[in-house]
Amino acid sequence: MIEVTGLTKTYGKNRGIDDITFSIPEGQIVGFLGPNGAGKTTTMNIITGYLSADAGTAAIAGIDVLERPVEAKRHIGYLPEQPPLYSGMTVEEYLDFVYELKGVRSPSQKEHIKKVCDMAGLGDVYKRVIGHLSKGYRQRVGLAQAMIGDPDVLILDEPTVGLDPRQIVEIRNVIKDMGRSRTIILSTHILPEVSAVCERVLVISQGVIVADDKPENLASTISGERTLLARIAGSKDAVLSLLRAQDGIQTVSEIGEMETGSHDYMLESRPNTDIRKPMFAALAKAGYPLLMLRPQDASLEDIFLKLTEEVPNTRRGKATGKEDEA
Repeated sequence: MIEVTGLTKTYGKNRGIDDITFSIPEGQIVGFLGPNGAGKTTTMNIITGYLSADAGTAAIAGIDVLERPVEAKRHIGYLPEQPPLYSGMTVEEYLDFVYELKGVRSPSQKEHIKKVCDMAGLGDVYKRVIGHLSKGYRQRVGLAQAMIGDPDVLILDEPTVGLDPRQIVEIRNVIKDMGRSRTIILSTHILPEVSAVCERVLVISQGVIVADDKPENLASTISGERTLLARIAGSKDAVLSLLRAQDGIQTVSEIGEMETGSHDYMLESRPNTDIRKPMFAALAKAGYPLLMLRPQDASLEDIFLKLTEEVPNTRRGKATGKEDEA
């Protein structure tokens, strides 16, 4: 549904994005992550046809955004970080205005807008003035305007920023409902949002894609090591000595005595090595019961920081080291 190939955009001497390539199939919700200035907004502006690229192509449903912009935009619904609302209009007036502005082809304007309002949860405020609505409802109005025309693709830029916890949950649920029949790019720096909503994550840093995977698989993207948390009964020093002697275990650290007579240990295996069976056998032979063993995967926050902390300048072309404003 979305095909991005070799996108590059330069601002003066600073390269905002550098040879970005990815594709998103129909019906997938993708989180687009990156620190401020990483190039998220630049990428989305090119995909939506708001900005031209210096090199590369972006296509929606097989339609090149630059060569056939009007046709491509009929497939796109876009919610910028600041929703383009008119506070003096009622929700009804505003959505009618957007419908006409987009030139939507629908048998019934009224029925189309009612359907959009139902999806966004606006039925109770349809007649109210936008300026009198809470921020959460204004965000819903922004989502509704993005859905007018029934686009195949939704591009949402920080859709829950500034909302309270209840509003965040409500907007996330709306997004998940919309994702059942649409392709969605969700740009955010709120990492729990990605875990809650997205099936896949693209991470951009300093203008280049540094990761592309499912949220649960990103730990293996940043490291080939596997981290295990083990609770073992027995003398701390003896257990540490045994664990450190095992092939395949790279590092061992003792966390503390969590139960009388037993301690917890953090174990890191070498890349592509499963240490569980040989470790269990060695502990059993030595008479040290293994009371608990579980994976201790890095959090999404840890992964994000690791992926974005350093990108070689050679990937940045003529970059000056300054970040773009996108």
